[in-house]
Amino acid sequence: MRILAVADDASLELIRHALERKGHEIVATRSGEEAAYILFKSPIRMVIMDRTIPDMDGLELCRWIRSRGFHSYVFVIILTQHSETADIIEGLQAGADEFLRKPFDPTELDLRVSMGERILSTEYHQIAIFALAKLAESRDPETGFHLDRIREYSKILGDNLARQKKFAEILSYSDIEVIYHTSVLHDIGKVGIPDTILLKPGSLTTSEFDVMKTHTIIGGKTLGQALAQYPDAEFLEVARNIAFWHHERFDGTGYPHGLSGEDIPLCARIVALADVYDALTSKRPYKKAYPHEAAREIILEKRDRHFDPDIVDAFTAADSSFAEISARLAALESQGTSVPEITVKVEQ
Repeated sequence: MRILAVADDASLELIRHALERKGHEIVATRSGEEAAYILFKSPIRMVIMDRTIPDMDGLELCRWIRSRGFHSYVFVIILTQHSETADIIEGLQAGADEFLRKPFDPTELDLRVSMGERILSTEYHQIAIFALAKLAESRDPETGFHLDRIREYSKILGDNLARQKKFAEILSYSDIEVIYHTSVLHDIGKVGIPDTILLKPGSLTTSEFDVMKTHTIIGGKTLGQALAQYPDAEFLEVARNIAFWHHERFDGTGYPHGLSGEDIPLCARIVALADVYDALTSKRPYKKAYPHEAAREIILEKRDRHFDPDIVDAFTAADSSFAEISARLAALESQGTSVPEITVKVEQ
């Protein structure tokens, strides 16, 4: 990684010693104004800066970085001699991501930089997800609103599941965020379905539906191949599981593999309910949209059969939120408004 270091000579020497041996390229300066120029002209993803810079307050430089609106997120670590709560709060308000007390341990600096790299890497994951989701959208003009609704419904379900004792320790905030972002890839396999079937305005024949069902295998295998190349990429594993198994049913009567119960990955069980709710409440050429109340009753009837009962409980606890999202996006759709872009962001 190319890292900009803005500090006094002693600190710059320690930064170089700690990070250059790990393969990082250090761009060094003692000047805040020069640092701003380097950031403006060069691709820098991380800045390590002293709280006190001769020609500019470090927090002032931090505020400038946040105000610029760079296309890629810049991770900021501030070196400071102060560790009082008020100083930390002021730094966070300025936009700092991490703090390191001077004099600092080079090993600790290396660990903070590694953590920053992990956070920045999520941006690239989300860009890849965005591109793949747009590929699916290009095959079907209705998909964009569908994708937007699916991720919102999935996040609501995840948030409410995490409040249940059974899931509190196995479903973290970051897990829910990964499901939120990767849920839009659930139908990525439809890029391999012929247009004559994918875009057919009426009901499918039995043989056509058999072809349509293969989108789960196409999507799951494609993402599985990517996962084999990058086994540490958690988002690919979640995306693979969702694409493969979001049409499985809790009682084992789904497809493509007839999985049942908790053998179906949790992320796929979540998206399964979100997907069915959206199918029920959305207008299609061959059907009218069900009102929220009717869709709710159908989902309740399928508890323990199609859907995990715990996820049905999470749905009923927040079904008003489902109704609000459905109504809001339906209004946008009826007005011909463009689908809101899938946000690419890095959580701070």
